[in-house]
Amino acid sequence: MTDAKAPPAPPVPEDLLASYHFELPDALIADRPCEVRDACRLMVLDRAAGSLDHRVFTDLPDLLPEGALLVVNNTKVAPVRLLGKRPTGGAAEFLLLTPVALLKPETDPATGWTSAPAAGLLRVSRPPRPGDRIDFAPDLAVTAVSRGAFGHTEVTLSWRGALPEILTRIGHVPLPPYIRRADDAADRETYQTVYARDDKLGSAAAPTAGLHFTEELLARLAGRGFRLTAVTCHVGLGTFSPVRVEDLRDHAMHQEWIEVSPEAASAVSRAKAEGRPVIAVGTTAARTLEGAVREAGAFGAFAGFTDIFIRPGHRFAVVDGMVTNFHLPGSSLVIMLAALAGRESILAAYGQAVASGYRFFSYGDAMLVL
Repeated sequence: MTDAKAPPAPPVPEDLLASYHFELPDALIADRPCEVRDACRLMVLDRAAGSLDHRVFTDLPDLLPEGALLVVNNTKVAPVRLLGKRPTGGAAEFLLLTPVALLKPETDPATGWTSAPAAGLLRVSRPPRPGDRIDFAPDLAVTAVSRGAFGHTEVTLSWRGALPEILTRIGHVPLPPYIRRADDAADRETYQTVYARDDKLGSAAAPTAGLHFTEELLARLAGRGFRLTAVTCHVGLGTFSPVRVEDLRDHAMHQEWIEVSPEAASAVSRAKAEGRPVIAVGTTAARTLEGAVREAGAFGAFAGFTDIFIRPGHRFAVVDGMVTNFHLPGSSLVIMLAALAGRESILAAYGQAVASGYRFFSYGDAMLVL
């Protein structure tokens, strides 16, 4: 006779999605960034002191702990939102989610067309059938293959020429769904960090905490002795996907491709060995650092996918603090912050942010958690 499997422990408040909701007026959702990147407001949450302070982002060099290492995400947002029409005349929209840098293309020398398997969100008036082709330009097409996970459509992406150049010509900036306006030319600059690298093209969303940095601020940080290293996380639409289960222990997290280069691994390991704090610039940088530990079993150079879900109870192996924006109620990003600073502390800080008129989400204000 075998013992019956023990039932799961009942959930505690930190396990419940309802524990991460708060009221957010629509008026606080920013649809444009500050005119000057580092002029946004900055809330400073000091866990050791139990204090909240209200500053501006350009004060960052005065606020970081001595010797801190900043870890940024150097991914580049691609204009991967495509608008077109089906052969029948109906409207079609495709959001490419496979990072451009990770496509595995094959070129037909007879036609000059290149194709690669890809995944994305395909919005059409009726569900696509396998083999349905949509031409978004004379040199770019998508052919439906099958339905994938998380509402994605598996497709064959076909193009003739240099794909980054085609996307730049016809693609739209993939602004988050809560920014309820069309993208424009300004977004091509403002929805990109100043340290994004051309060879890291692939994100369907910006690592928004990094949008506040300017070249001048980076120079000031370096002049004060703060070091910076870069990792890569190609941000997918899952960043904005709502958590759809009430018990967070049942939540299936989306995958994102991450890379910690040998140089970044060395810089982080050296900081940890010397007792210098590691400050992740954004939830994607934090996810990369902690995900590398989870996927490899120990921190070091890593490249691959992670589906890590950081929630209260997670023991941070690398990250000591974070620069971040203000996030959606009940989102996996708010839950990650609760794992770092405590649920009640984060909700109290967010309550202060709402009361003080902080601007929320991708183009909004920032928070420093120490």
